[in-house]
Amino acid sequence: MGKFYDTISEAHREFIEKQHLFFVGTAPLQGDGRVNVSPKGLEGFRVIDSHTVAYMDIISSGNETSAHTLENGRITFMFCSFDKTPNILRLYGKGFAILPNSPLWEEYAPHFNIIPSTRQIIIGKIDLVQTSCGYGVPMYEYQGERDIYFTWANQMGSEKLEQYMEEKNMISLDGLPTDLSLQKKSK
Repeated sequence: MGKFYDTISEAHREFIEKQHLFFVGTAPLQGDGRVNVSPKGLEGFRVIDSHTVAYMDIISSGNETSAHTLENGRITFMFCSFDKTPNILRLYGKGFAILPNSPLWEEYAPHFNIIPSTRQIIIGKIDLVQTSCGYGVPMYEYQGERDIYFTWANQMGSEKLEQYMEEKNMISLDGLPTDLSLQKKSK
């Protein structure tokens, strides 16, 4: 049976910090728009306070979270235990992206080990926390992080990564603009 909370408790924070994987869910307002559920790792998630979370978002092949939160703000984070103690924790709220050189960057960037391929920081202002049993989630053993991404990003270099973002990160699958595209237009 699910339980609901108004804030992120210390027990919730401890559970989140033990997880190596989390999922981010967003969606556009249009009824036929695509719902995005994205797995994230690399230990880039932080609980800032009882209502605020953030994760370091690295350059990748899409930028749906930025486009969806820019349009409507809705965001959900999900963590689930893969060890012997089952648990699922969801954080519901409003999200937004912070780009490098924006006024809020200096406030949130110190919470992370910023790497050259950091695209943005996604912030979630959480208004509802839900826990549920997780009895149906299988057990898996964590073996470590993949290094493929870092090898790829290092081989690309900063100039090619900028080009890659120009090609792949400016609009969503449904044609919505991302924070990066708005920043580019304002320059």
